Amino acid sequence: MKKHKPDQSVSVPQRAKIEYDLTISEFPWSEKQKELIEIINDKATKFVFVLGPAGSSKTLIGVYTALKAMQARRISDIVYVRQPVESSKFNIGYLKGDIQEKLTPYAQPLEDKLGEFLTPSSIRKLKDDSRIDCVPVGHMRGRSFNAKYILVDEAQNLAYEDFLLVMTRLGKHSKMIIGGDMMQPDIKNSAFQKVASLFDDEESRSRGIRVFRFGKGDIFRDESLSYVIEKFENCPN
Repeated sequence: MKKHKPDQSVSVPQRAKIEYDLTISEFPWSEKQKELIEIINDKATKFVFVLGPAGSSKTLIGVYTALKAMQARRISDIVYVRQPVESSKFNIGYLKGDIQEKLTPYAQPLEDKLGEFLTPSSIRKLKDDSRIDCVPVGHMRGRSFNAKYILVDEAQNLAYEDFLLVMTRLGKHSKMIIGGDMMQPDIKNSAFQKVASLFDDEESRSRGIRVFRFGKGDIFRDESLSYVIEKFENCPN
């Protein structure tokens, strides 16, 4: 009879994993996408900075790998983090409701991606079980996340001090995926490129911090987007 090795991982306070199965749709991933998925799934990986233009599957892969980890009982929850900044100089003003209701417009990308992988009933089950937590950057202070995937979306809208706040929330058995597009910052003091470059070295990689870049040729949303982006890049301001 085959003996299983005892669990040598550090015991930390964490929530029980799901007791039901998720049916997760599969995509025909490209080789570049598979490379990122493999990096995220590496047991040694703790942080992944994902830089890329719109349509390069940054959020999609983050949600996919998080759901897969939840299904494998490696994590208990998904934490979606975003700076509540509107992508226009004209804003819609004060939003009524509690914090979750105020975050609804900003959490829509997560909702869209969940809908691409799961059935509506599975999404409802995760929500009813409070397995999906949407948190604004300003509410991260004092929190610690064990055995969770933290998806930091639209990271081009984070300032230098925001990155320090967010990255120091990582607990045991967790991973943090930080995705953004430097062409579309909605704040003047974006530190995404600076912080990603800060950790883009061999010492950081040896400590489980990786930097991954998609280019215009890796846009999967629609083939016309790379042309649109190139035209904007070449247009003088």
